[in-house]
Amino acid sequence: MSATAQPALSSPKLILIVDDTPVNLGVISGALKDLYKTKVATNGERALALASADEKPDLILLDVMMPGMDGYEVCSRLKADPATCEIPVIFLTGQTSVEDETRGF
Repeated sequence: MSATAQPALSSPKLILIVDDTPVNLGVISGALKDLYKTKVATNGERALALASADEKPDLILLDVMMPGMDGYEVCSRLKADPATCEIPVIFLTGQTSVEDETRGF
């Protein structure tokens, strides 16, 4: 038997999925559940709360078009908060205009 140490297994990365459409949440969660730990939020306020929790997400998948606080506002608030500003965000959207892409950046 080898005396070399085995690397410790790390826990799965946490992905926060933010979307107001239950079907979208189900599809995305289903695609990621075997490799990642996931949490879901159906609105911007809940997304901000989960992102600020003790267990911070490693990545946020964020819908742009949501009632109330849209994804752009959620992202702005995340990036303005020192506790969440380092969390990477990927926008999920069907918007394809140059203006929408520019605003996302």
